[in-house]
Amino acid sequence: MEKEELRTIYHRTERLTVVVLLLALPAFGLVYLYQQSGRFTQTLPILPTWTQYLLLGAGFLLLALQYGLFHQKIKQSLQQESLLEKVGLYAAATRQRFLILFLVSVISTAGLYWTGSPGFVFLFTLALVFFSLGKPSPDRMVRLMKLKKEDRELLTEISRPA
Repeated sequence: MEKEELRTIYHRTERLTVVVLLLALPAFGLVYLYQQSGRFTQTLPILPTWTQYLLLGAGFLLLALQYGLFHQKIKQSLQQESLLEKVGLYAAATRQRFLILFLVSVISTAGLYWTGSPGFVFLFTLALVFFSLGKPSPDRMVRLMKLKKEDRELLTEISRPA
């Protein structure tokens, strides 16, 4: 029974991470290519410079926040007894992390669309790094939660397609 619950939690979390990335990447890519094409003729309201800095600052602050919150929840999972509780906390931390990263990608996409500033490209690049580092995998889960060998083997088994 525990094995099936773990499998469900793992696959649901993995699916969410892929969906979030599939929403964020094409949206930013379209805006980036549109900006770089030189054919950007749409008249947009000009945002004040302080707004651009505010958006960039909020994006970088959210990146730091997601990192801190994720590792705080991982520390909480180390205190749990059962593997199911540990994986549940890991999944919740990962969901929270990816939703914050999605928000960062929306900020970078909107910022690039309105301002064309390369700072938003850099912000999105950092978000992609965290997307890549945060994607759940058995090895990553074992390393972060410092699991025993039998738990490691169980995680490897549940990560395989049913």
